[in-house]
Amino acid sequence: MTDHAPPSGAAPSRPRDLAGYGAAPPQVRWPNGAGLALNLVLNVEEGSEYSLELGDGRSETALSEVRASRVPQGQRDLAVESMYEYGSRVGFWRLHDLFTSRGLPVTVFASAMALERTPAIARAIAEASWDLCAHGWRWVEHYRLDPATEAQHIAMAHDSILRSVGRAPAGWYCRYAPSEATRGLVAEHGGFLYDSDAYNDDLPYWTTAAGRDHLVIPYTMTTNDAKFLSGDVFCGAQFADYLIDTFDVLLAESAEVPRMMSVGLHARVIGHPGRIAGLTRFLDHVAGKTGVWLCGREDIARHWRAVVPPGTGGAG
Repeated sequence: MTDHAPPSGAAPSRPRDLAGYGAAPPQVRWPNGAGLALNLVLNVEEGSEYSLELGDGRSETALSEVRASRVPQGQRDLAVESMYEYGSRVGFWRLHDLFTSRGLPVTVFASAMALERTPAIARAIAEASWDLCAHGWRWVEHYRLDPATEAQHIAMAHDSILRSVGRAPAGWYCRYAPSEATRGLVAEHGGFLYDSDAYNDDLPYWTTAAGRDHLVIPYTMTTNDAKFLSGDVFCGAQFADYLIDTFDVLLAESAEVPRMMSVGLHARVIGHPGRIAGLTRFLDHVAGKTGVWLCGREDIARHWRAVVPPGTGGAG
């Protein structure tokens, strides 16, 4: 791919905002007076990752049980492929049972091709009425795409998810990091309420993209099961402890200021039995707590638009 200037309406670069809300976050409440919005995010990527099968010239190397492929580049790494397959064959269904048995809302960060290739998963998501956020047409880095290709990927992801699930995705989130053009392209597309291509706040905020008001709902790499594969946590108990500590601090803070907590999950990671035990322990801790709103990201976007409309509380 080549590097071009962003299209008309998208700024050539994204200025940084190091201040945010600072000491004065919006004094608002979530529905029913809750102070903390808790959002469970399930990334569905399996089948859309890099592979020779899909013409990428290499196998995927990220977010698997090995730090680096042991197979020479240019050959299929059938071990890593099968590690990804565990997510769609087993892990997704273990998580589906956990969430549906408890009636929990879930946001799916959906790589469109993954849903195209696993129609049973797409049907299960549709039947559970889970919230949808587009996570690319393929699970590839958008900062490697030129703007014309990136705009095509954004449009293809939106339309593909709509076909697979019967509902359009409300939001957008890139693999790891966007390009400088991404936010403007998402805004120009017009089919998204927000993007989550930021890690810089515990609350949504308004910014400007493609000459219009644009909502950002930040995501997280901290309360994320990717920590198992980075080596930061090893067992389910450690993950549970970290989630519980984060939740308890945010819940205490939310008595004075609104807070949001995202929990990032991957079926091929947390879907293993020794790891899902930690997630289950966290959910047991959360159950019955007052002042908490369990919700999808579209719920967050629509509520924020209602209580903090553009121009009344931007941090971007």
